[in-house]
Order: sequence, then structure tokens, then C-alpha cells
Amino acid sequence: MSILNVEHLTHGFGDRAIFEDVSFRLLKGEHIGLIGANGEGKSTFMNIITGRLMPDEGKIEWAKNVRVGYLDQHTVLQKGMTIRDVLSSAFDFLYEMEEEMNKIYEKLGEADPEQMTVWMEEAGTLQDLLTMHDFYMIDAKVEEVARALGLLDLSLDRDVTDLSGGQRTKVLLGKLLLEKPDILLLDEPTNYLDTEHIEWLKRYLNDYENAFILISHDIPFLNSVINLIYHMENRALDRYVGDYDKFQEVHAAKKAQLEAAYNRQQKEIADLKDFVARNKARVATRNMAMSRQKKLDKMDVIELAAERPKPEFHFKEARTPGRYIVQTKELVIGYEEPLSKPLNLEMERGMKIALTGSNGIGKTTLLKSILGFIPALEGEIFLGDYLEIGYFEQEMSQDADTTCIEEIWKEFPGYSQYEVRSALAKCGLTTKHIESKVRVLSGGEQAKVRLCKLINRASNLLVLDEPTNHLDVDAKEELKRALKAYKGSILMVCHEPDFYEDWADAVWDCTVWTTKL
Repeated sequence: MSILNVEHLTHGFGDRAIFEDVSFRLLKGEHIGLIGANGEGKSTFMNIITGRLMPDEGKIEWAKNVRVGYLDQHTVLQKGMTIRDVLSSAFDFLYEMEEEMNKIYEKLGEADPEQMTVWMEEAGTLQDLLTMHDFYMIDAKVEEVARALGLLDLSLDRDVTDLSGGQRTKVLLGKLLLEKPDILLLDEPTNYLDTEHIEWLKRYLNDYENAFILISHDIPFLNSVINLIYHMENRALDRYVGDYDKFQEVHAAKKAQLEAAYNRQQKEIADLKDFVARNKARVATRNMAMSRQKKLDKMDVIELAAERPKPEFHFKEARTPGRYIVQTKELVIGYEEPLSKPLNLEMERGMKIALTGSNGIGKTTLLKSILGFIPALEGEIFLGDYLEIGYFEQEMSQDADTTCIEEIWKEFPGYSQYEVRSALAKCGLTTKHIESKVRVLSGGEQAKVRLCKLINRASNLLVLDEPTNHLDVDAKEELKRALKAYKGSILMVCHEPDFYEDWADAVWDCTVWTTKL
């Protein structure tokens, strides 16, 4: 049974085409991985099928009475709402039903016998629906999901705007799962989630009976939960049966076949053109030449898609610093309340350290305290001599109205336009991306702009906060290679062991010292 039909979808932004005559069908029970490089339009596709964005052309048709749940990587939560409020809002339709039922009961005192019978039946139907949907167990359900996602530790009465990026993702995911929609649409759900909760989500999706569409660059996670791949590339959408590894195998074979057919055709075209050029002027061979020309004119010419620029990250290295990079003495980090026990940490020159642990326990706060952005609650931080620090933040401001070129020029005013464009192109951004406003780019493209700033300034200490979030597979692999080659020191928050485990010298488990567990 078809749940969603997309026919002849065409869409673009300005003169930048995203989709061209794309068709797609979602069937009951399909677990789909939607993949593609940064900027190919995965999140745009999700926004179109959920009605948040109108396509330039095409038809989007959902089956009747289908409830769709969408976890969007850019959802904004409102100030004043608590975690409990957001989770409970999954049951808004039941609260509305209860309100309607209570209004009927209020009117019963002034009803005649006939009207009372009608209203009592309506109220009874609403009561049955509330009971069927476990309305009187909402609080227990909210607490159950909150416990599974580690939200009970935060207090359900906490304002959602005070939460970290990972904690907000958990709240939105919890609300979505409580809604129990017929279809799940998940846009990079593992971003900011720690290992424990990624495992929980993996189990949930494996047991999920309904269909879902999942965008993720976390390949081990993707492989463990999907049975179909839709690959978005060069304005097209192609279907592959199996997991990501199977897709890679089939895609490589298809690409090799197409290239072989292209090379054969190009040789044939060259031979035909040569024959026509040599024989069209001679009377004896003119007809044969015209026949060859007709064949050329009717030929469906095979075109190879332009290769996307692959990113190249090469970190510039500053002078050698002193022996100790960072030392702390009885350091307590936090805002109004402590997030840590007293810390006595030590990092020597050349060390590459990964910080791990669940969201909200103070990993980002530790980085910002070391950098001096947040004052320590207690204790001292000693930074080494001759440090040149490069800092990668989790997210960039969505209010910026600058283009990519202007963003780099602000950082490097001495660069010529050619140097700015070259620097961005080396990070895997095309001309159209480079000239676009930063805020309209995908999360992965924005991350490449920030990496561009980082690699073009000499450093001997890199402080990286979740640098792999939003990056596509190629960019992630290239960043991993560049960090392994980097001669300086690295202090990094990361939730992907596959990314750092073969080059990090040490892993600091922040759950050991946090006060939040």
C-alpha cells in the first residue's frame, strides 16, 4: 500500500536547481535511509513532503488519515515551555477532546430530556476515546520516555531554552515518539545524542512497525536500522534495495558501467565525425557520409554528471608551544550551579583527547571555561605558553545575513577574492554555494564554512565541539585524515567513536566527574 506519492518534483533556490523531475513512493513498513552529500537537498525534500515548502512543480499526495511525525534538525523551542510541557504537547488532541467533553457536561444542567440523551451519547463517545488512548496515563507515559532518553535527570520543569543542543534534540525526539505517528520523518536524529541513547533509538527503530524516512551521515547507525536507500545526487533520486554498504557496491558498479558506455559512445562519435569530415565532399561517398551524419543527429548522447568537489582540509600549524597545553587546579565549572566536581586535569603538547559522555553534563562548558568564555565557579585554569587556538563551535548563528564570501573576508580581510573563493572551494563548496547566504545553506555546508575559517589560520591547539555533526561521509573522512596528520594538540567533544578511536591518544569520560548524574 502506497503511503506517499511524489510525482515529477522540480524545485530550486534562485538559479540553483535542487530537484529535476523527481518521483518517489513510500510503502507501508519501509525503513528508508535518505542519503546524499551536503547541499543535495535532503532537508529540503523533507520540508516539501511535509508541506512546509511549496515545490516549483510536482505533486505530493499522502494517503488519507495518515499522521506524520517530523524530527527537524532546525526546530526552535519557545521560551517559557518546560520539558514536561513539550512532551505533554504530544497529547494536545486528547486535551482538546477532554475540554470538549467537559463543556458538554457543563451544558447538561440546562438541557431538555431529548437534548440530554444526545449530549450524554457524545460525552460517552469522547470518554471512550480518551480511555482508549490512555489519556489518564499521560503523566506515566511522559516519565517513561523521559527516563529512556535521560531527561528525568534534568528535571521535567526546566525551561527548554536553557537546554544544550543534544538535550533539545532528546526532548523533540521524546515528543515525537509519544505522538506515535503512522510515519516517522527523522532528520539527523543522532546529532548531539550520546552513545547510550543512540543505542536506545536503534532498538526503537528496529522494532518500529510503521514506515520511516531517515536522514543520517552516521553510517553504522544507518546500516543497523534501514532496508532501503534513496540516494540524492545531481538533482535526481535513485532507489537501492539493502543497507548503505550494499548501496555503495551497486552504485559503484552502475557508475563504472555508465563510464564504460560513455567512453564507447565517445569513440563512436569521434569515428563518425571523422568519417563525415573525410567523405562529405566526395560524390562517391557523400550518401554514406550523410547517413553517418543522420546517425549522429539521432544519437542519445550519454552525459556524465559533474563530479562534486571533494573537500580537502589541511590545517596550518603555528610555532611549537610549551610542554603543558592546559592544566587545571580544583576547577569547578558551571553557570549558576556546579556541573563538575573539582577537576585536576593535565594536557601535554601533542596530545589528542576526545571528551565523551551524555548530553548536558558539561563537555561544552568545560571547553568554553578553558577558552575563557565562561568564568570558573571555583579553582584555576593554566594555559601553556605560545598557544595559538583554533575553536570550532557546535552551531553558528542563524541570524547572519552574510554570504560565504563575506563570512571568510571578515575573518581574512587581506585575502583577494580569488583566495577567498579558492579557500571555500577546497572545503567542498561549489560556486553557487559560495555566493549564497550562509543561513540558507544546509547544516553540513555551514560546518564547511566554519572549517574553512579554522584551517586557514595557523594553530597549535584545536578545540573542537562536535565537528562531525551534519558533515557528509566524504567530508567526515577527510576531516579524520586531516586531524590524524595534524602535528598540534586536539581537545574535542565527539559522540562518534568510529571517528576518533584510531587516532585519539586519550578519551576523557566526563560522566566520571559530572554532578549531573
